[in-house]
Amino acid sequence: MGEIVKSHFRPAWWLPGPHLQTIWPSLMRRRPELALTRRRIELADGDFIDLAVGAGDGPQVLVIHGLEGDLQSHYAGTLLDALGRAGYCAIFMHLRGASGEPNRLARSYHSGASEDLHEVLTQLAGDPAGAPLAAIGFSLGANLLLKYLGERGGHPVGDPQGPLLGAGIAVSAPFVLRDAMLRLDRGASRLYRRYLVDRLKLAFRRKFAARPCPLTIDLKSIHDFNQFDDQVTAPLCGFAGVFDYYTQASCRGYLPAITTPTLIVHALDDPFMFPATVPFEHELGPGVTLELSQHGGHVGFVGGSRPGRPEYWLEGRILDFLRVL
Repeated sequence: MGEIVKSHFRPAWWLPGPHLQTIWPSLMRRRPELALTRRRIELADGDFIDLAVGAGDGPQVLVIHGLEGDLQSHYAGTLLDALGRAGYCAIFMHLRGASGEPNRLARSYHSGASEDLHEVLTQLAGDPAGAPLAAIGFSLGANLLLKYLGERGGHPVGDPQGPLLGAGIAVSAPFVLRDAMLRLDRGASRLYRRYLVDRLKLAFRRKFAARPCPLTIDLKSIHDFNQFDDQVTAPLCGFAGVFDYYTQASCRGYLPAITTPTLIVHALDDPFMFPATVPFEHELGPGVTLELSQHGGHVGFVGGSRPGRPEYWLEGRILDFLRVL
């Protein structure tokens, strides 16, 4: 069985509440200039996934973005920069269709596409540096990573069916997708829902602007995740419907099988989830430490005692975990 521990994170007093913690870094954080090399992974089904690879020659560390995330996400480039400075070879994984070029197949990425992660890791494991030391997932990417680790947790070290990772770090994982859908329909969290659903609809329009669309839908009538996932995600990705998708893709049911050393960082005030969505200790596999804080929002965790001088706690916590592997 894993363990639940109390986080040492202390939020900035001048960024109180979950929404300021969530929004501040997205709007205000500077993005670094990075020298990255693009690498394309050809998938078995004829599609592709693009990686952005840092210049470091140390152990490989894979970073997986969240819903509609990319290298401009506030946590992405800054973490790649921090990893590179710490001696790691940082690799950013654009989920299927999220690299700025539409993917070839009608389907795109989704929360449970762990088979895509496995194909990427399989190819990375063939590099001279060997399999990645760790993977770090944020939000949707955290759910995908935890699902992958749980699916392959019953296999011994060295088994090709086991996880091709030394460790995992999951930040603000939506443990139960149906809960996340319901939470984003409430209160101020509806602002995030509207922004993200609009982004998904825009991506859908762009993708099918120059190719036949296999679905007959009215995007203007879609206003929430339940509708989008039922009418778009589920049929395009082979699920029977929205609840089949949420049931199969949610990572909470896979947590007991995780044996890989895994750190989950989560804030109880995350505006994308209910506090009750957080798993109990007996649900955690023997490799898992769930680090809970009372505050931090969704992929926020901004500290600092001086107004306007934020301290981004997550990067330090991630590097601390990697150093002891």
